[in-house]
Amino acid sequence: MHPNLVKWLVYPVHERMVSRPTFTYLAELEKTQWLSREAVERMQMEKLLALLHIADDHSPWHAERIRASGLDLTASRDLTFDDLRRLPTMNKADASVNRDRIVWKNVPGGAHRYNTGGSSGQPLIFYFGRKRQAADAASRMRARRWWKIEVGEPEVFLWGAPVELNKTDLVKKIRDRLFNQLLLNAFEMSESRMSDYLKIIQSFNPACIYGYASSLSLLASYAKSRNRVPKLSRLKVVCTTGEPLFPEQRALIEEVFDKPVSNEYGCRDGGLIALESPQGQMLVNSESLIVEILDDNGMPVAPGEIGEVVVTNLCSEAQPFIRYRTGDMARQTDELCNVGRGLHVISEIMGRTTDFVVRPDGTIMHALAVIYVLRAIEGVHEFKIIQPSTTQLDVMVVPGPIWHESAKDEIVKQLQSRMGRDVRVEVNTMDNIPPEASGKYRYVTSHVPLPEKLEIRS
Repeated sequence: MHPNLVKWLVYPVHERMVSRPTFTYLAELEKTQWLSREAVERMQMEKLLALLHIADDHSPWHAERIRASGLDLTASRDLTFDDLRRLPTMNKADASVNRDRIVWKNVPGGAHRYNTGGSSGQPLIFYFGRKRQAADAASRMRARRWWKIEVGEPEVFLWGAPVELNKTDLVKKIRDRLFNQLLLNAFEMSESRMSDYLKIIQSFNPACIYGYASSLSLLASYAKSRNRVPKLSRLKVVCTTGEPLFPEQRALIEEVFDKPVSNEYGCRDGGLIALESPQGQMLVNSESLIVEILDDNGMPVAPGEIGEVVVTNLCSEAQPFIRYRTGDMARQTDELCNVGRGLHVISEIMGRTTDFVVRPDGTIMHALAVIYVLRAIEGVHEFKIIQPSTTQLDVMVVPGPIWHESAKDEIVKQLQSRMGRDVRVEVNTMDNIPPEASGKYRYVTSHVPLPEKLEIRS
């Protein structure tokens, strides 16, 4: 499909058909990003007040917290960040246990059920609306334009979420073709499959390649070790997401694909938070979210210090996420955008990490392949998966309030369907799961080594 036809006709018509204001919001973002920092923050406070009114009217759980804070939403004055900090923070457990008292099922456009990836060890089922979907999509489109990539230019996705991969019917295939998008399965990274992927990418010749940081670096390592570095005339940037991007991964991807890497940071529940600009800064989607970086006492950290990322998604009308603790750590900064945008900047993100798992037949799978099994089972509050060998998986589960012992059998069944029927799966419940000895938040750990030539980091 010609990119201009996708940009001006196919994609906009699709978004109107599903009542998603993506392109209207994109047009707004193109203008508001150039406002001053002060003007952006005034806009944030206006959107915050609107969100709090919605939460007060349609989310009883939030309404109780707003009233308990003493915050007067009828006062004839603008809200401030001090007002926001009067509200208590919320976490995944709050969003899960109180979901029915938070969700606005009759939100315009409908409330759509979704799941987090669970890479934090705490899966979450939640709802979002068309406005939130549009905000994420438009923010990503705007960031692509920073790299001179227009809507409709060909893009390859090295991805593995079941939400995407289960839609393999004719409609999904036609949609991808019409949007100039190509999906490759990051959960199937055998050497033969990676060989095929390189051929497919070469033929598709995308303007952007997007995927998990570890999967893209694994593919780059394979290409380099086999001397099969692709030549992609249209490629402008490789975008990584889903997990921390390590310096050696960035260097390898840039070497093999001969183009810069742009990192993306977000979470399915909290939203698309920040994207890397060509100037190397992580710019927050400030029109859609308020990002706080807080210390252990819930106070903002000083510039240069590390704290927990807490987000208020200003577009989360269906299930408001207000002062939502992500569990990720980041370094605070007061720097401004290098080219004059009013968007906020995050200095450094130290999110949680995942790993690979290896099936008995040698197929290398992104850790999310097994993570998605546990995130779909209600009653799992936290979890950790350890792979001591290709024929063994050890699963630790911290049960939530609605845990049933029958969930153990379902976990075994589903993991064996991914890894193989001969893989032994042991599920043990416990009161808490300790962090790694290094202090890192790694919730899937495999002790099965990858082929030597594919090792890219310790």
